[in-house]
Amino acid sequence: MKLSFAKPGLPRTGIVVVGVFATRDLCPSGVKLNKSLDGALSRAMRASRFMGNKGQTLSIVAPAGSRLDRVILIGLGKVSDITELEMQNLGGKIYSDTHRAVKGVVAITVDPVSGSKLNTAQVAAHLAFGARLRSYRFDKYKTKQKESEKSSLKSMAFHCGAFLNARSIFRTLDRVADGIFFTRDLVSEPPNVLYPETLAKQAKTLEKLGVKVEILGETQMRRLGMGALLGVGQGSIRSSKLVVMQWNGKPKKRGQKSKDNSPLAFVGKGVTFDTGGISIKPSAGMEDMKWDMGGSGVVIGLMKALAGRNAKVNVVGIVGLVENMPGGNAQRPGDIVTSMSGQTIEVLNTDAEGRLVLADALWYTKERFKPRIMVNLATLTGAIIVSLGDKYAGLFSNNDVLSERLMKAGEEVNELLWRLPLSSEYDKLINSDAADMKNIGGRGAGSITAAQFLQRFVDKTPWAHLDIAGVTWSKSNAPTVPKGGTGFGVRLLERLVSSHYEEK
Repeated sequence: MKLSFAKPGLPRTGIVVVGVFATRDLCPSGVKLNKSLDGALSRAMRASRFMGNKGQTLSIVAPAGSRLDRVILIGLGKVSDITELEMQNLGGKIYSDTHRAVKGVVAITVDPVSGSKLNTAQVAAHLAFGARLRSYRFDKYKTKQKESEKSSLKSMAFHCGAFLNARSIFRTLDRVADGIFFTRDLVSEPPNVLYPETLAKQAKTLEKLGVKVEILGETQMRRLGMGALLGVGQGSIRSSKLVVMQWNGKPKKRGQKSKDNSPLAFVGKGVTFDTGGISIKPSAGMEDMKWDMGGSGVVIGLMKALAGRNAKVNVVGIVGLVENMPGGNAQRPGDIVTSMSGQTIEVLNTDAEGRLVLADALWYTKERFKPRIMVNLATLTGAIIVSLGDKYAGLFSNNDVLSERLMKAGEEVNELLWRLPLSSEYDKLINSDAADMKNIGGRGAGSITAAQFLQRFVDKTPWAHLDIAGVTWSKSNAPTVPKGGTGFGVRLLERLVSSHYEEK
């Protein structure tokens, strides 16, 4: 599908979409179109329950006296409803309502709105962004699709006065969409195709955008003392990897202190398939564990988005990639491993493996890069789904400023976070009689004790842990997120970076 921006005008063929405010007030383009159609739009509204409320639609098929295939009236609601998110949602709705159009040509008219916080260029760009996000499909393995199941949408044009500005705004949003789609692709791949080696190769493709990518193998990690990460993958025939991605969009200036130019760090859990290991999971639903690498997918997608739009910031992305399988050499419940930090861990449950991977990845990141902030993402616990369902991701942090920035960024892009507590009382629950700590803390507060475990590997670095187990995959469609891999986290972190850490 081609997305474009053009001068104001009313196409004579294809599908035309015009906005209507609450109380059935047509936008100026709609008024002109209604007049050319001898009042057909007004009559259609009067004969229906369409009021122009936010998100409402009304289709007039093949209106008499024209060569148009269809006119779609779309409700804008009140002027106060014209926000970035609402325009993205409308764009997604327009796409879902038109993607099987016979001729595949859609035009959307965007008129100036008095009193709106967004100008026409911003409205058009965010409508297009929403349409692009909703257009995602993962169907590369389908060989017998019916034509009726495929999208036939060839082009979607947004007609507005400031179309050149709209094009410029969308260019940046489009690069963010590239990162989101990359994450969705990675999360959707089957585990026989995506495993540590091949996921590392996918990260390596970012070099085309100027990202420096290093791939550490097991020998290198063993020399670094990463016993926690390596223990998780030792039962699999697939070798574990640690991928280091660096985007240096803000070169150090002469005389600048190193601390002032230190990078932001994002760390992702990349368990490409999680059987649970010897503590094996029930078979029902285990196929979903292909997306237990969701945290790493978000970090890789974020790096693609930032590099794609040439972000003026230094960022490092670290992902620990393993496959957690039972086998003759698999890690056993009761094993004690030594992490890169030197701290020892008693492994009581091999299905609490993500925190072991992150323990070494976080310590490595802290020690090598000394970042300004460090944020990790992981599909870490089922307990977070019990707590928050699929509406919020869990947020844990040792820094109030970072937490507030993350939560605000989440609200702005509709990737919501809910902060949960950390305290010494919860930390005591993972003390071990046999080692420095154990990898589970009992049935209660499972997400919190997992976060307490991670906190032991960050020292004083401003840090946040996002538990995205409930939001990485969706079983239903949303306006800008088709069911399947959501890409949750890419927009959130891109907004965090652009709002608070990027050089303007």
